[in-house]
Order: sequence, then structure tokens, then C-alpha cells
Amino acid sequence: MVAFVKAIADFYKQGIEINNEISYILALLLLYKAVYFVLGMFFTRKFNPAKTKHKYGICIAARNEEAVIGNLLDSINRQDYPKDLYKVFVVADNCTDNTYKVAKEKGATVYKRFDDKHRTKGFALQYLFEKIEQDYKRSSFDGFFIFDADNLLKEDYISRMNDAFDSGEKIITSFRNTKNFDENWIASTYALHWIRSARTNHRARSILRLATNIQGTGFLFASEIVRNGWKYTSLTEDRALTADCVAAGYRISYQDAAEFYDEQPVNLRIALRQRLRWSKGHLQAFAESGPYLFINIFFGKLILKKDWRDLKQTEDRNLAFKILESVRHRFASFDTLVQLTPLVFINLLRWFILYVLIYGCYAYTNGATKYLFGGGNDFATTLREYCDLKWKLPPGLKTMFICISLAVLYRLIYRVGEYIKSMMDAVYFFLVEYARIKKMNIFKKILYVFTWPIFDIIGRYTIYIALFTKVTWKPIPHNSKVTIDDLRREK
Repeated sequence: MVAFVKAIADFYKQGIEINNEISYILALLLLYKAVYFVLGMFFTRKFNPAKTKHKYGICIAARNEEAVIGNLLDSINRQDYPKDLYKVFVVADNCTDNTYKVAKEKGATVYKRFDDKHRTKGFALQYLFEKIEQDYKRSSFDGFFIFDADNLLKEDYISRMNDAFDSGEKIITSFRNTKNFDENWIASTYALHWIRSARTNHRARSILRLATNIQGTGFLFASEIVRNGWKYTSLTEDRALTADCVAAGYRISYQDAAEFYDEQPVNLRIALRQRLRWSKGHLQAFAESGPYLFINIFFGKLILKKDWRDLKQTEDRNLAFKILESVRHRFASFDTLVQLTPLVFINLLRWFILYVLIYGCYAYTNGATKYLFGGGNDFATTLREYCDLKWKLPPGLKTMFICISLAVLYRLIYRVGEYIKSMMDAVYFFLVEYARIKKMNIFKKILYVFTWPIFDIIGRYTIYIALFTKVTWKPIPHNSKVTIDDLRREK
């Protein structure tokens, strides 16, 4: 046993070198995100007014949403877009309330679905697109919007999305605002997350003609995407759709001028349940589409999923365009793969192997010299300035457990330092999106800056849990009575 521990300990210095090399490679591979951040600070893609007004289907999957779906449909009915060029479809999915009745009264075409075995939103959308094909033909629409029942649309939403669609974009997402931003700190963390997505991901990717990620609701895609029906039925159908479309060569753009509102959870138990589902769906999308994205990085469009081969029509273009498009598609595949890869788990695994397992054995064999507050980030350095406690420990089992405990402490110090930095991001989001954020007093904003890192803390630990647990889909209740008129008056 001692010989085995010593063998592991002897690998420590080599393990440090390998870990550093991995860190350098990952830092280099992720450097482009700094470019995204800078671009997103100042620019977003603008679209010229559309020359053609296209025909759209609006699809809503609703389960027991009688409290909110009427307000969504009112905001849709008040769009400044020609009423004869869009049609609203609702699937009342396993409803036990008056969702069907309310949606019908508001003028939507409503289908009832009862199938408690297949519970995800993706299955409900699959059923809805089958009904649209039977009764109207999916090809009779140029594109389809996807919304959740708790959404609200600004009056020019469809018009602004049509501008982007008419420019030739096949998949477009939009600015996701929050109607209950100031209800409590839980809702505020979600609200800031959606702003972060727009500022640090969507804006830059749209400028560079890459592929941003679809996020559940508030997006539009060309009808060719569902030519063969809707097939995304996992826990997070948006992640699966994003990965599949990027693998097929589609780019996913962003229209900053199109704004809609969403209701966020205010109950911690429900928020945790939702985030666990997101994490599990994230891992499923990585397992399902990751290999295709990885292949595309090296082979471009030469190898695609079989189901997609008949969906993309290639055009004869000059060689320069083909090379540029190949580079764009390969990088978009790489970028999407990075989003799906569970790096938080990989980094935790690296830390555990090197600093807990291997270094624990090294300390047992060789002893150690330790600071109370170790680590290399600014927060750890500041702590050492005020408490420079250092001691030398002899070899042995006690030293091994002390060093493992300190490794955990150093990890916590590192994470706290990162979360302090993320608070500055929240300040930035409040400043740059001041005109769009609901009016609230300064004390709430200060509170929400301090609570904002909890969103990423929850996301990190739900990824760990999702790796080892079975997760089932459960609905998220929506009860907000806020209307689009209320939001307009507040602004």
C-alpha cells in the first residue's frame, strides 16, 4: 500500500506539468470568447427593413397555462404585422384547466393532447407540427415561431423578426427580457442571465455570421427545418435543435431589435428543478450531437447526419466563398461543441485527480509547506496579505488529510474570487441595458448584483448532480398577471 501511494506521489510534478499544458490549451481554445465580449459591448447586427412580408405559423406548447396564455395571445393579436400573414397554433398538452378554452376564445387554433408518458415540451411540439401538416401543410408557411405560454411580445416583434428573416437568415433568436425582474432575487438571476446571453454571445455571433444558441423560446426558423417534422423531444429541445442545425451547416442569427418578455421562477425549489433539467438536457445534447459537431470541425459539410442530407441545397459559388463558408461552418461547429462540452465537470475532475488524490499522496510521502490561504487569483492574494499564516508539515497521514482539506479551501477561495468578478458583470448589464430593464430602486439593484453569482453556482452543481441522476420533465408554473400594457406603462 505504501509503495502504491509513493508511486502516485512520484507522479505529482509530472502531473503539474500535464495539468498546466491542459490549462494553456483550454485558455487558448477559449480566447475567442474575449473577442465576443468586446464585440458585444459595442456592436450588434442590424437588419434593413424587409422587402417582403412572409407568412408565419406561431407555435405554443401549453400545459395548465390558463393564468398567462391569454395575455400572450393578446400581445400577439396586437402586432403591427398583417393579421392574414400569421396564424397562431396552441397545443393544450395534458391540461386539466381552462387553457384550451382561453386560447380558443382568443382566436388561436388549439389542439388537445393527452399523453402523460411522453411529457416533454418537445413531444408536445412534435404533436403540434403533425397536426399543422395534416390540416394546413407545414410548407404553406415560410417560417415558424416558438413561444412559451408565459411570454409577451412587443408590438413590433414579428415585424423586426421578419426583417431578419427576409435578409436570408433561416434561424433567428431575439432579445429576451423579463416581466418579473424585480419580484425577487431568484427571478433577477435568470433575468441577468438572459441579458448576459445577448451581450456576450448573441450579439457577437450575429455580427460574425456564426451560430448563436437557441434558448427555449422567442425564436423563428424556416419551415424547411421541420420539413420532416419536429424530432427534438429531449429534456432541452432547444439545445438539441441548436446542435443539429449547426451540424447541418445552418447559422443561427440574433435580432436585437425584436424584444419579448418571459416570466422567471421565484421559488427556489422550482428553480433548482428547472436548472437540473437544463443540466441533464445539456449533457444529452452533448452526447447526441457532440460527435457530429466534432467531425464537422475537421471535415466541414462532408459528413452530416443522415436525416439532414436532403435539407440543404448547395449553390455554385466561387472558390473564395466556398472556402470562407467552410471556415465559418467549422468554427461554428467548434463554438457550439464548446458550449455543449461539460467543462465544469472536466475541470473539477482535473482538480480532484491532481490536487486531492495525487497531491494528498505526495504530502503523505514528502510532507508539505502550506499557506492558510493558497491559490493564485486576486482574492487569494489579498487574503494572504492580511493573514500570511504559513507552516511546515512532516510526512504522514495527518499531513495528507490537512493538505486535502486545504485543497478544498483553496478551491472555494478561487471560486469566491471568480464570483466577485462576476458581480462586476451584473453592474455592467444594469448599465448597458438600463432602458430595457424594469424600473426598480437602487437597493434592489445592489441586492441583485450580490445574488447574481448564485445562478452560476446552481448551474455548476446541477451539472455534477445531473451526471449521476435520472431527471424527468416537470412543468414550471406561471402565474404572473403582468400584461404588455403594464410593461409599457412602467417604461
